[in-house]
Amino acid sequence: MKFLDQAKIYLRSGDGGDGVIAFRREKFIEFGGPDGGNGGRGGDIIFESADDLNTLIDFRYTQHFRAPKGGNGAGRDCTGAGATPVTIKVPIGTQIFADDQETMLADLDRPNMRVVLLRGGDGGFGNTHFKTSTNRAPRKATKGWPGEERWVWLRLKLIADAGLVGLPNAGKSTFLAASSAARPKIADYPFTTLHPQLGVIRLSMSEEFVLADIPGLIEGAHEGAGLGDRFLGHVERCAVLLHLVDGAAGNVVKAWRTIREELEAYGGGLAEKPELIALNKSDAMTPRETSARLAALRKASGAPVMLMSGATGQGVPEVLRTLQNIITAERREKAA
Repeated sequence: MKFLDQAKIYLRSGDGGDGVIAFRREKFIEFGGPDGGNGGRGGDIIFESADDLNTLIDFRYTQHFRAPKGGNGAGRDCTGAGATPVTIKVPIGTQIFADDQETMLADLDRPNMRVVLLRGGDGGFGNTHFKTSTNRAPRKATKGWPGEERWVWLRLKLIADAGLVGLPNAGKSTFLAASSAARPKIADYPFTTLHPQLGVIRLSMSEEFVLADIPGLIEGAHEGAGLGDRFLGHVERCAVLLHLVDGAAGNVVKAWRTIREELEAYGGGLAEKPELIALNKSDAMTPRETSARLAALRKASGAPVMLMSGATGQGVPEVLRTLQNIITAERREKAA
């Protein structure tokens, strides 16, 4: 299934049904009077989050959604039928923006959330509504109110507990494959990951979290270099970022600073999130190189740095345990 995290669609709620002009005509009743009913309400446009969806690919082929019109009124003071609403199912984590792509209309970040985005038009009044003590036989009815219409943008932000960031070829996909059942593409050239990947990490029967791997960032990503920084939106909801630094590449301090600068340029609170730094590919470094690069990275970041190798599994359990502890503390804080 192709991953799609952004789509533009057209929405229109249903018009209200028309009221009618009708009079009661029965044998032996001389003055029947008006009995025209009101129109029914138009259909709403409703968005619902579904946990069995993980992409917006369906909206590439269906981009227009129109709710039906309400039924017209009828004689004997019968109100028209209300139209059936149109329910649009989207993945959990979908945000709905106005056409300007800045005004957020809804954020469906929980399972089975329902949001009425456009309301159907009210039905028009039949002539019974206009009957008064001085106007016993009104010949007036109104049309139904028109529905609402607008273009909206759907933007998917994956729901994950931890996010993987780093330069291309830092070993993020290898780490995801080694620690979960996910099977991302792995190769010895940059930008093998073109779309975000999710993996579920289970440390015990009661401990698990979701890890998101996004395409690698390069210097100038916030200006569109490489694949850009649009995929950073998928780690905005994470409790912690796992920053993998390629130890075999050489200048580990420059690699770390490049990603930090891109996180700060992107905004969205990513630079303020808890960060766990891991020096990856320990199997490709000599003990002297490992010691020097760990010391340089700790001095530059002012934070602890863990050593690991996604290829051999060295240090991976310790990194996962640290991530789980941070996520557990975040969950307890939210619950409190």
